[in-house]
Amino acid sequence: MGYANKAIDGVKETNYHKGSCSHTNIEKDSWWQVDLKHMYKITNVVLTNRRDCCSERLLHAEIRIGNSPDNNNQVCGTVTSVADASLPFCCNGMLGRYVSVVIPRQLAMVTLCEVEIYGDLVTDEYKVCW
Repeated sequence: MGYANKAIDGVKETNYHKGSCSHTNIEKDSWWQVDLKHMYKITNVVLTNRRDCCSERLLHAEIRIGNSPDNNNQVCGTVTSVADASLPFCCNGMLGRYVSVVIPRQLAMVTLCEVEIYGDLVTDEYKVCW
């Protein structure tokens, strides 16, 4: 029921049992990732957290953006509070193809009800060198 694609299904339902949230197994350096297939200039990422229970699972999660599929990309932001279901992060135009949510250096489970990524497709106008 907690398949990875549930986090990008467009449904912001925060009750896991209604079938729209994803989760990983409990493991060290647990992670979720989406491949955008192209380079984007990412301005914002918004995570929707679970609210029926377990919202603390996302504490210390890092939003990482870059071109490496191994989750070793730059950090846009870190979850420091789970007081609200909606967790917005300003990424200031970070460039990348991959967006990951990673809980580093601990045994954890990543639970996400929705991940929204805002930005622009990188075209030739963004290239610095030819």
